[in-house]
Formats: sequence, C-alpha cells, structure tokens
Amino acid sequence: MKILLTNDDGINAKGLYSLRERIKEIADVVVVAPESEQSAVGHAITLSDPLRVREVERNGEFFGYAVNGTPADCVKIAVRAILKTPPDLVISGINLGANIATNVIYSGTISAATEGTILGIPSIAVSLATFVNPDFTAAASFAKRLALSIYEKNLPDGTLLNVNIPNLPEEKIKGVVFTRQGISRFREEFDKRTDPRGHIYYWQGGEMLFCDEGNDADCGVIRNDMISITPIHFDLTDYKFLDELKNGNWKLFSG
Repeated sequence: MKILLTNDDGINAKGLYSLRERIKEIADVVVVAPESEQSAVGHAITLSDPLRVREVERNGEFFGYAVNGTPADCVKIAVRAILKTPPDLVISGINLGANIATNVIYSGTISAATEGTILGIPSIAVSLATFVNPDFTAAASFAKRLALSIYEKNLPDGTLLNVNIPNLPEEKIKGVVFTRQGISRFREEFDKRTDPRGHIYYWQGGEMLFCDEGNDADCGVIRNDMISITPIHFDLTDYKFLDELKNGNWKLFSG
C-alpha cells in the first residue's frame, strides 16, 4: 500500500510528523505538504505563480516534499508530477484543531482530501479537536486503523471521510460515531490597527456562538469525548430543492 500524506499546517507540523511515524508501519509513505501554514484557505489552487518543490529532511533523513502552494496544490502536484503511480490512499492531517460543522467549508485539511477524492483516490481528513497541549498519539493510531479498513473496504466514488478525534489518551476515548456535518454559527470581529507607516489594517478574529450538539452531529460527538467520522462528498447540489424548482411555478424565461 502507498499512502500520500499532506496537511494545511505545513510540512514542519507536529501532527504530520506523528501521522507519518504511525502510517509508515503499514505502508510506503510519501509526504507532500505546504511549505508554510495554509489553514483556512479552502480549496484554493495556484494558477498565477509557479509551484516550487523542495526536498525536506528531518532528523538527518528524507522526510518529504515541501510545496509553496495550498493543500489542494500539494495533492494535485503529488499525483500528477511527483509520484510515478497514484497512491492507494490520501490522508490529510493530523490537523491542529477540529474541522467540524461550518468549518468544513474553509478547511484546507478537508480540501486536500477533497482533491484526492476528485482525482479518484480514497481520501480522509484527520483532525485533533484542540489547540492547547495537543497529543497526537491516539489520533495517529486511529488513522492507521482506519487506513487499513479503507484499504480493505474502499470508499464510494466522490466521498471522503472527515475524522475528528478528541485530545485524549486512547483509553479515555468513549467510542466512534458515524455522524452528519453539524450546524454552527460564528461571530467575526475585526480589530482595526495602524501600522508604523500610518496605514490601517484589520486583524480578523471572533468566537463560535453555536455548534449543533445533536447526538448524530460531529460537534456533539466530539464534546462527548468520542471520535466523529462524517462522510462528505464534493457534489454540493441541493437535490430536494432542485426537484422543487423543477416542479414548482418558477417562470423565469418568457420565451
């Protein structure tokens, strides 16, 4: 089995290193990751600038390839240019911080897995639900088990798995739940500042006001110390409303 690893936290992220150390126990591993942090870039790709790739060493040995692009760029260039044959699986992560509810839209971690899915490769996104004192041990071990399961059973075409794991020792995680994407609301705040040259700029922040805590939603499952696995597909069509539009009285063309 050959597995491509990537992320949006950058090639030097601790979560990526922990993932590689565990996954290389079961597969040939290739790391192709952004040279710098690319969090919340969504599914952006680089078209107006060249992509530069450099080899990276860690602890005196080859670790992977750093790309001066986005997570989606990394998967594209890995599959189309760096690797001689496509990988059997793409794993994006381990992200620092949960990717749940509305965050899924912005996440570079999930977009990398989405790109793998678009290219016809089974893909998963793995995130650790914390920004404080992260311990990636349990998340890396679970990613390894899940990778083996996917290799045996595969995934439906066009569908990836979004995995969120509590920041707990493995023995304290209460279980695994297959979930839906929850609903969340976020209040943005923009801190207005002035730089040394007198130019105004804004620093964006804010807080989450609401996150769906239903027993079948990713938010609620994570808060109950369980692993959340949500199947996601890149077809964004609202088929129910599409049928209503087709069958409704929407006369928008006079011809």
